[in-house]
Amino acid sequence: MAFGFLLPKDGNFFDLFDKQVDYAVQAATHFAKIVADFKITDEEVEIMKEIEHHGDQITHQIMDQLNKTFITPFDREDIHSLSKELDDIIDMLYTITKRLRVYRILGENRNLAEFARVIEMSVKGVAQAIKGLRNMKKNKEILKACVEVNSLENLGDKMRDDLLTELFEKHSKDPLLVVKWKDIYQDAETVLDVCEDAVHVIESILVKQA
Repeated sequence: MAFGFLLPKDGNFFDLFDKQVDYAVQAATHFAKIVADFKITDEEVEIMKEIEHHGDQITHQIMDQLNKTFITPFDREDIHSLSKELDDIIDMLYTITKRLRVYRILGENRNLAEFARVIEMSVKGVAQAIKGLRNMKKNKEILKACVEVNSLENLGDKMRDDLLTELFEKHSKDPLLVVKWKDIYQDAETVLDVCEDAVHVIESILVKQA
């Protein structure tokens, strides 16, 4: 059942979620580019900051609209939770980007580049699932995207563990470097955790709408 006619024309939750997840995809794509180039500049950080700022604006719009709207397309708590998870994805990618700049450790690291590609795939999976919410009849496609995000999170767990093992073995004599990269790898895996949390909210929405 469509509820669009009950919402202000400029406050459609589906449109707002589409915009928010598009910024999440932009952040993931930009992060993947940074680590694939094996360098990070102040300009790159500024671009990520701008994406994060736009994402925050959409988050505030969703919360404001939630407070103004009596009837919503799905449960209010799910709208709040889903918006928060998307905001966290963007925030985490911005945080990692800043850390790479502050730590000044980003050189050729194909492991992180591969991790970034997995993150990008996961965020795009979240985007596919969210954009499918406009039409609940396509729930199989939505669930397929959710399953893919869950699989990528499991892959991320293994990648993080393998990378930390390699880090401790190769750089045990440089504890400061170990600490820095440990932060980066763990934060990268956290992004995948948040993506998984987002699709869990989406799966909950599908169950309630069934």
